[in-house]
Amino acid sequence: MMESVNVYDFDKTILPYDSTERFFAYCLRRWPRVAGPALRAVPMLPGMKLKLTTKTHVKEVFYRFLTCVPDIDAAVEDFWRQNFGNINAWYLAQMRPDDIISSASPDFLLRPVTNRLGVRLIASRVDKLSGWTLGENNQHEEKVRRFRREYPNTEVNEFYSDSLSDTPMAKLARAAFIVNGSEIRPWPWDEA
Repeated sequence: MMESVNVYDFDKTILPYDSTERFFAYCLRRWPRVAGPALRAVPMLPGMKLKLTTKTHVKEVFYRFLTCVPDIDAAVEDFWRQNFGNINAWYLAQMRPDDIISSASPDFLLRPVTNRLGVRLIASRVDKLSGWTLGENNQHEEKVRRFRREYPNTEVNEFYSDSLSDTPMAKLARAAFIVNGSEIRPWPWDEA
């Protein structure tokens, strides 16, 4: 029997900001030395736009900042203690236990949130100690590949995201919605 679920992007959808950026800022305030490894990714940004490198590789270089965080598990726990209350109320009102969150953010960062919410997670696989990525960044078509691989007998009833770059995932859904803060409207297919 086919399971029918709702799928949500996380950053700027369920959470009103980018969790990875906010977590980096959290770490930077506590351990300023994280700036050195992270800044090595900056010169790579033009190469990403020119398709000379991938977003996965740039993020992997950026994630090297994790090597400067003394206790990553404690940092993640404290970060969510401060940020969990910012989850959008509209999501909490409609959340179901069979929801799937599909995000480009690292799995180690989002796992505590999805565990607390009691929902499932597909996220970019990143080693929390080294910053090495363990597969492709979970974005665009990769979201579709991962969803189909991890939940083969599952169809998407509704899909929510803040970004048109998630159109491949939106195409799987019976209904798709674009999120802008607390405003939710039908997917703008004419802009996709």
